[in-house]
Amino acid sequence: MPAILSTWKHRWTTGVLLVLALAAGTIWPLPKIKEYTSGKVWPEPKIIDPGPVGGPPSDAIVLFDGKDLSAWQGAESWKVADGIATVGGGPISSKQAFGDCQLHIEWAAPEKVSGKGQGRGNSGIFLQGLYELQVLDSYDNVTYYDGQAGSIYKQSPPLVNACRKPGQWQTYDVVFQAPRFDADGKLARPAYITVLQNGVLIQNHTELLGGTSYIHAPFYTAHAAKLPLMLQAHGNPVRYRNIWIRELGEGAERRNAK
Repeated sequence: MPAILSTWKHRWTTGVLLVLALAAGTIWPLPKIKEYTSGKVWPEPKIIDPGPVGGPPSDAIVLFDGKDLSAWQGAESWKVADGIATVGGGPISSKQAFGDCQLHIEWAAPEKVSGKGQGRGNSGIFLQGLYELQVLDSYDNVTYYDGQAGSIYKQSPPLVNACRKPGQWQTYDVVFQAPRFDADGKLARPAYITVLQNGVLIQNHTELLGGTSYIHAPFYTAHAAKLPLMLQAHGNPVRYRNIWIRELGEGAERRNAK
């Protein structure tokens, strides 16, 4: 028998015997392995009720439940009927201000297609009133990619076009991290946004380059840690429903665990 085959056979036989011996408990016990622990004493995560599918969890702030727009300013020209708010003659802003947050919002472009490009089902969701997540009928509707539905307007196109047909309800689930500014008003950390449209990831922790503008490149200007959410009126009767938001802390309790 060639030497290489003999060596292989010996090793295979030894391995089999070792496994059998371990299984039978006939050789010395293996040394005990000490479990790894981080050494930190974590606070207990808060218990919440997640609520119905798509509905607000127990720690959410409901901004529109289909009844009225009392949580908003400037909503006099918007129409509320059958659990739906339809865009009116001007933008509306939440009365409450927000920083880091999780936002759920549902919207629908008009079923009857009118116009094209940016003139079709156009609205927008402005985090902190400054950073726009575009709302647009982008189903079989060509426009510039950083201006279609799900884009960070004039900054970042969506990863995919996940739009449903005109008239059908769309969902945005958003995680927003507000920018941070130092004591001198300089940018310490940019804003980041993650967005799922209809359950599909379309913005993956995207860095925002600054506030949204139609006429110039984005840039940051120091502002308060919390600012209102704004819904844009762009001349199209876009509809909204089921709007809720959760405030997200900086996680200081977790970072400071001892």
